[in-house]
Amino acid sequence: MDAAVLIDAIARLIGDAGHVATGALSPIPMAAAMLARRRSGGRMRVTVLGSRRNNRFTDGAQELFDCAAQGRIDVFFLSGAQIDGEANINLLGLGDYARPKVRFSGSFGAPYLYMLVPRVILFRIEHDRRALVPRVDFISAPGWSEPHVYRPGGPVALVTGRCVFDWRRDERRFALRSVHPGETAASIRDATGFAYAEPDEVPTTPAPDAALRAEIRDLVRHEVTEVYPRFAEEFAI
Repeated sequence: MDAAVLIDAIARLIGDAGHVATGALSPIPMAAAMLARRRSGGRMRVTVLGSRRNNRFTDGAQELFDCAAQGRIDVFFLSGAQIDGEANINLLGLGDYARPKVRFSGSFGAPYLYMLVPRVILFRIEHDRRALVPRVDFISAPGWSEPHVYRPGGPVALVTGRCVFDWRRDERRFALRSVHPGETAASIRDATGFAYAEPDEVPTTPAPDAALRAEIRDLVRHEVTEVYPRFAEEFAI
């Protein structure tokens, strides 16, 4: 996995958002948000839970949820032990609900934020048929809702260690946007458990040049290291 490719790809998806927030265990999304903020000339607000430097909240996640309800967060990131072709995510466990094979930490605020934040970027480094499945074992947060359900939020993309998918809301399915360097359309099909749309010619995700890689390393060293020192140390190698 080339973390710089993922950071740049996610920063491109963030674009010119006004307020981007990242939760726990999110060093790559955090770095991408910092890169997007730099590209915005500093106009973008980035909130990183767990950070002293990049977090104006004084009441933890409660203020994050309040901001989302008020429409003041434009981009957030979610993941799951399983993600399916309808953008449903599973954060609860594997197997039968009453007697699971594996139990995870739980959904926390994922369903709430998935419903309210207009642009949720799903992110998971691991890309295989165990993670990207035809149907999740348990829906912790649904990828779509019926038309009568009030839902200003939802997914816009899924970024993995192998590729980028766009979310087609009207079709309720993903579409392959690009494959990362070293991957092919065939390798993505082999590694993905759900069906998705695919263009005739699949682009390759842009690889950062030397100057951009240096910029990303600088951001990681001076911003990401505050919250994720181990990631920053490994990224610098």
